[in-house]
Amino acid sequence: MPDRHPKFLRKLCLHSLLTLPLFALLLPVVGTGCASDKQIIGQANQFHDGLEPAVIEDPQLAGYLQRVGDRIIESAAALDKKGYGPEGHKKEKSDWMFNGGMKFHFVNSPTLNAFTTGGNHMYIYTGLLQNCTSEDELAAVMAHEFAHVYGRHVHKGMNRQMYTMAAAAAAGAAGYAAGGSEHGATYGGTAAGVAALAGQFFGQSFTRADETEADKMGFAFYVRAGWDPRKFDDFFQKMIEKGYDKTPEMMSDHPSLANRVKATEERVRRLPPEADQWQRPPIADASEFRRIQQRATEVGKNMPTDQTLAGAQELLRALPRSCLTPRDNKALPDQRKAQIEIVEALRRQQADESRARTAGAQSRQ
Repeated sequence: MPDRHPKFLRKLCLHSLLTLPLFALLLPVVGTGCASDKQIIGQANQFHDGLEPAVIEDPQLAGYLQRVGDRIIESAAALDKKGYGPEGHKKEKSDWMFNGGMKFHFVNSPTLNAFTTGGNHMYIYTGLLQNCTSEDELAAVMAHEFAHVYGRHVHKGMNRQMYTMAAAAAAGAAGYAAGGSEHGATYGGTAAGVAALAGQFFGQSFTRADETEADKMGFAFYVRAGWDPRKFDDFFQKMIEKGYDKTPEMMSDHPSLANRVKATEERVRRLPPEADQWQRPPIADASEFRRIQQRATEVGKNMPTDQTLAGAQELLRALPRSCLTPRDNKALPDQRKAQIEIVEALRRQQADESRARTAGAQSRQ
């Protein structure tokens, strides 16, 4: 891959994905097999630094998305006070989820995707926004993503990566041994960092049980926040019509879209009579929602197209795809290509830096 974005890669390398501080952050998980809120939040904040160039900061768009998100969080906070949620939610104090620190972000990307890193950040790609026909559909996606945070599903994913992290630790030790006393720290950091990147960030995904639980909790948050319960599965149905439900459920890490539609219909039937009183007008009516979509298109065209944004876009392509579309366990071609290019570019950069340090040390002798 041409070195199109060295500044982005340097930032990614030094402050986000491949540094020894991050590796140190993950080591306790390897030892205990149990990720904490502090570790997940720290990882999410570091990750956000690398993705930030693609985040849309436009006040109108950011403000609208956050208002939708805050309504979901308010609903979840009320349910939290009643003891709602799985045991994973109750393992630690959850005040940080409801105290105003949770942020929803639009990211400028045509890919149909939405995801969370489990901490204070959740991301909605503008490609997904453009595929929504109403705020109800957007709110359903956002409620599902917040449910992953509420259920601490990223914690579970990190715990599942324990063996990958152990392999990264072994790779780091092997790199240190190969480098000897003079270059061991450099080689070890490179090997462990790249292994951690590939295993932790590109390999991590939610299980089918996580997705089913996020649908269940997301529906509860969405309905009690006032959106139409009959529209929660509209996005699922749309994806079926677009041909996204072809992967057999047994081969996918998601429940099938058809089964998710059926589950939603059953949840609607089981709603209590007072559910009609929960409904509220959307934050943006149909015409205003179309204006939001148009503005996202305009802002995206005017965002910087420098090397930093190019790097962030590559990271966006490399990430696991949307919780709202079933997929098999193989990375999509563009996703896998971006993953390989990022890792290879970082390997080359670190090798160049290692050679420069070696040359500098030899010149001083």
